Amino acid sequence: MKSIHKEYVQLAVAMFRTGILGYGGGPSVIPLIRHDAVSRYHWLNDDEFGETLAIANALPGPIATKMAAYLGYKLRGIRGAVLSVLAHILPSCAAMIILLSAVNILAGSKVVAGMIAGVSPVIAVMLGMMAYEFAHKAYKGLGRWLAAGFILLALVLLEVLHLHPAIVIVLFLGYGTVHYRLLARNKKGESI
Repeated sequence: MKSIHKEYVQLAVAMFRTGILGYGGGPSVIPLIRHDAVSRYHWLNDDEFGETLAIANALPGPIATKMAAYLGYKLRGIRGAVLSVLAHILPSCAAMIILLSAVNILAGSKVVAGMIAGVSPVIAVMLGMMAYEFAHKAYKGLGRWLAAGFILLALVLLEVLHLHPAIVIVLFLGYGTVHYRLLARNKKGESI
């Protein structure tokens, strides 16, 4: 019974922390959720996190809330999902209510503008590091040329053809399914 209680506490603390520290919306929270889910508590491995992130990106709604709900559900079912989402969104809701009265005072403050300017590069670096890690995993898994080709293909689909990111994600998930089935078939053939 203690391990179940411990999981609930870890889940609530992790999601509360991401709710408090996640400044800038979903993309800035993803590295924080990844750190807790993969590195700190080992709820998921890197591959599972990447797949979950891809699926969550394809679905409508806030990405961080979907990730929190998935982690909670994976660990403790519906109760875990509810706890995880509440722990993630309550800090933001409370902060909005508390700070709403101070918006007019802080709007012209140079200190606040400086704080925002100081946080933005940190978020950019965190997102860049996560993109690099995923690209490195693609390089190791697919090889240099195939990984570079897929990165270039994603860039063309998103920036040149202006396809919706969800469509691009579904296309790559479809390819990934075929790719892993072929690998599994090849491994079966080798072991026979």
